[in-house]
Amino acid sequence: MKTILVIDDEEKLRGLLVRILKLEGFELYEAGDCRSGSKLLSRQHVDIVLCDVKLPDGSGVELVLEIKKAYPHIEVILLTAYGNIPDGVQAIKNGAFDYITKGDDNNKIIPLIHRAIEKSSLNERISKLEQQLDAKFSFEAIIGHSNKVREAVELAQKVAITDTTVLLTGETGTGKEVFSNAIHQNSSRREKNFVAINCSAFSHDLLESEMFGHKAGAFTGANKDRKGLFEEAHNGTIFLDEIGEMPVDLQAKLLRVLELGEFIKPGESKVSRVNVRIIAATNRDLMKEITAGHFRQDLYYRLSIFTIELPSLRERVNDIELLAAHFLRSFALKTNKKIMRLSPDYLQALKLHNWPGNIRELKNVLERSVILESSDTLSCGSLPHELKQNASAGTTDGEPKVLSAFSLASAEKLHIQKVLNYTNGNKTETARLLNIALTTLYRKIEEYKIS
Repeated sequence: MKTILVIDDEEKLRGLLVRILKLEGFELYEAGDCRSGSKLLSRQHVDIVLCDVKLPDGSGVELVLEIKKAYPHIEVILLTAYGNIPDGVQAIKNGAFDYITKGDDNNKIIPLIHRAIEKSSLNERISKLEQQLDAKFSFEAIIGHSNKVREAVELAQKVAITDTTVLLTGETGTGKEVFSNAIHQNSSRREKNFVAINCSAFSHDLLESEMFGHKAGAFTGANKDRKGLFEEAHNGTIFLDEIGEMPVDLQAKLLRVLELGEFIKPGESKVSRVNVRIIAATNRDLMKEITAGHFRQDLYYRLSIFTIELPSLRERVNDIELLAAHFLRSFALKTNKKIMRLSPDYLQALKLHNWPGNIRELKNVLERSVILESSDTLSCGSLPHELKQNASAGTTDGEPKVLSAFSLASAEKLHIQKVLNYTNGNKTETARLLNIALTTLYRKIEEYKIS
């Protein structure tokens, strides 16, 4: 039931209005002045306020401004005994839904309230969506307690409040788009568009058209004018994923946008101007790409003003349990399954895997497992073949080792496996990091049957 607050010092008129609105099925509250009206709003949920312009302790026109600041979803309709154009103009400027004259507009009040309620309901839905968006793209939503993740988050929080260009580096699937969204959502541009484009997903001509738009007739198939993503992101943020895949001649156009905030659309002669924040991401070593002639050095230095390196999943093994539990909850809810736990051997298998696809790969594994699992606990039977081998590495004759979680040998085996994962199987580098002889490493690998 929608609620309406009537603020009017004329008790008889207020009472009549309340009775009429109750017959329409609304829940009503009453107040005789600004102070008592404001007090009631602080205690009760209200959708619409009907307020007299002249009140004993203030002006309804000024009260509109206070209500809209404190309760943006509430719509206010002002009532006046004598129409006054300056008051009406100011009321609308302050955020009033409408301004009507008592008596003359009585037949309009009910339809007007219904329209105001529609707008109030829309305001509430928008507010809830914004809150969900804030929660989804907040830095607090980035999962992980490892030092490298926390360092990356701290850097992102510091740069978010500026307009500085950001370069996110790291392997595929490490969460670069998640970080870019969080940076945008915590910036002064959050009310404007966030636009993302994968530079490796288009051919040269299509990528140029996607980024900068085109004029009709610019190339075959260009039948009408088209806005590019840079224009869509005006006053907002554009995320250029896989920037290392961008053709060199397009890199020159991007450099012009970074330096001057302008570009020329294909097929057009006039300059287009934009104000955008650029966040770029790559899984390539851009310095090597510069040496190979595939990436412009001047563009690299403009993009890398503030670089954040995101760690691979094998560098943050301790976060795997947190991430897996998060994905389990998400997919269990999505598939309407009551799976609440990960078995110890399932978790061990996850921790021993190399994760070349990083978080994206882990997410896919959890989704597959939830679909296949028929019990309330994720077990190794739902793992892909390559991960099942990790699980069997922690067992003897098909039975779990009783002391596997506590024995020194088990801890040593797990640590060697983690370092091997970190070095992508490079045994010389693994031996160096472990500070043991290479022959000792080979003996340990054979002893523990590490694959």
